[in-house]
Amino acid sequence: MRIASLIERIEPFYVMEVAKAASRLAREVAHTDRPMIFLNIGEPDFTAPPLVQEAAARAIRDGATQYTQATGLEPLRERISQWYRDRFKVDVSPKRIVVTAGASAALQLACLALIERGERILMPDPSYPCNCHFVTVAQGEPVRIPATAAERYQLTAAKIEELWTGNTRGVLLASPSNPTGTSIHPDELRRIHDVVSRRGGVTMIDEIYLGLSYEDTFGHSALALDDQVISINSFSKYFNMTGWRLGWVVAPEPVALAIEKLAQNLFICPSAIAQHAALACFEPGSLAEYERRRSEFKARRDFFIPELQAMGLDVPVIPDGAFYAWADCSRACEKLGIKDSWDFTFEVMKRAHVAVTPGRDFGVAETGHFIRFSTANSMAQLRESAARLRAMLA
Repeated sequence: MRIASLIERIEPFYVMEVAKAASRLAREVAHTDRPMIFLNIGEPDFTAPPLVQEAAARAIRDGATQYTQATGLEPLRERISQWYRDRFKVDVSPKRIVVTAGASAALQLACLALIERGERILMPDPSYPCNCHFVTVAQGEPVRIPATAAERYQLTAAKIEELWTGNTRGVLLASPSNPTGTSIHPDELRRIHDVVSRRGGVTMIDEIYLGLSYEDTFGHSALALDDQVISINSFSKYFNMTGWRLGWVVAPEPVALAIEKLAQNLFICPSAIAQHAALACFEPGSLAEYERRRSEFKARRDFFIPELQAMGLDVPVIPDGAFYAWADCSRACEKLGIKDSWDFTFEVMKRAHVAVTPGRDFGVAETGHFIRFSTANSMAQLRESAARLRAMLA
């Protein structure tokens, strides 16, 4: 059976490959005194709050399980719009919001709607690996630009200006970012958008971790810049609905209409049950619980990163959002006689029974020196992980 040549340009999602290896080892050590601890997957350990679960059950009981509009339930788009007003002081018309089958679908639809064959999309290195593939599937060319710790592992307006060419379509950013948890400073983001706009390009920004910002400086939506920004968001991270596969995209109305046409053909609509459940995310009781959980994520960051630093796993930029630690394991590799972060990942898995993610997934710019920890786990598990890592590196 002939496979499409496109597949050759799609790299494996290494975090999932490592997860499979970790799961195999986890079964072997499940009944020992050191079962596997998973700090590799970017998934909150919290699940949907009670009001959300009850809303899902009610939708099933009431038979509210049939197709919705391709753009999503109108009341849900209205509540998302209200959330932007209340949380970020940004006025976003529901007409500009398209509810999607997860942020992945939102990114895919935005890329398909905006990118022509061969057009270049600039993005930072390191960054979420699937962003490259969304561009590739849209027949564009993803261009990874090395980003340093001094740049908070983000693109800068100066680099974009320097590397813009005649067939550059725009930029795909993330703030806060996976794998670094760092955000773009609002002043720099404005400069970036100014450069892109002057060039007639498009600014796409992944804001799925925006609700999990911990510093006032960075807790602002790019939608405050103007109504030409394309913003992708999700119910997975802040709203703790990972497996429900629900997200959304905010775009100028003409782009939203193009995305709607694509969504009608590619997805029909997002999950009706998930949409009815998501309405309850914006109830006062749910929002209060989400803020309590955000405080817990921040407390985990504040505990775990100093632990890593103390054992020689340097975190060059303290994350201001999300639930990741982008740690340089160079000194640990040298100490243990290990080649790079890929090998270090498997040593940690075998010797400490802690699953982490190698930097290989996130680009090629010095990513062989880095591993990503996910702190979306309980404080007890983080304390135990730190103890095991200390013992391994002692």
